[in-house]
Amino acid sequence: MMSKPRIPPLGSLRAFEASARLLSFRLAGEELGVTQSAISHRIAELEAILGVKLFERLPRGVSLTDAGTLYYPYMRDAFEKIARGTALINRIGTTDDLALETYATFAIRWLIPRLTDFRKVNPNLAIRIGTSQLDWELNIDSSDIGIIHTTRPERMNLHYRLLVKAEMCPVCSPQVAARIEGDAGAQALGKVPRLALYTSPEDWGTWLEAAGIADTAQAVTLKFDTYLAALQSALDGQGLAVAPDFLVADDIKAGRLVAPFPLKVPQPGAWYMICRKERVGETRIRQFERWLVEQFGGTTSA
Repeated sequence: MMSKPRIPPLGSLRAFEASARLLSFRLAGEELGVTQSAISHRIAELEAILGVKLFERLPRGVSLTDAGTLYYPYMRDAFEKIARGTALINRIGTTDDLALETYATFAIRWLIPRLTDFRKVNPNLAIRIGTSQLDWELNIDSSDIGIIHTTRPERMNLHYRLLVKAEMCPVCSPQVAARIEGDAGAQALGKVPRLALYTSPEDWGTWLEAAGIADTAQAVTLKFDTYLAALQSALDGQGLAVAPDFLVADDIKAGRLVAPFPLKVPQPGAWYMICRKERVGETRIRQFERWLVEQFGGTTSA
């Protein structure tokens, strides 16, 4: 059996990571609170252990050798993971909140109206909600859980719990619906403006194709970055918006919105609750996951 390689002293590795990132022993020393000479000594120690030269010493600063360039990403990622893990442990140790991150649309139109029910079942668990507009703004490393929509639930470090596979349908205010009452298909759509998402431009095209109606791009009069904004525009009587059915179900039930066409089409992908795999068993996360699944009336996991 091969023995594990010796791990160099942490102080030398920190000196290397800072020096490689800043390309300066002096700046690395200032960041770590030691002298430039101490940084140089630790780098020399590391080079002796590894048996390779990591830096070229220049008149002004330093540059990475091929070996240093190869080594740096591993050290950068390692210290980033240590920092994230430390921040997570510190947060767990100082708060009993469950930090949740999701889209503003989901939070406002679905989650927040239902939190009273969650509080009845889990009165001692406080929820801290952070919202983002787009997928790439969500950062699960800064939260306990996330609620997302994706077509690719495949990040190896994440646990995905399937919540719902939504269907898309056009909705509008009762006043707009009255304008197209009795008409069908293209004739009805020609009477009212269409509201669209420029962040999800395929929504209308997918529904129109399923309905057998030619897509006329000129019919779109307003474009938004979120369903939240598009649906507010629909509520204000400004036109027809296509949205996931579960995000408009409460408004339809209350009569604030109307679905004037019976056709619904599957939204590509699905909605999931996510968390880091190593945290699946935490009590707070299991409590909220169980409640979410019950709210959506399902038990499927992915």
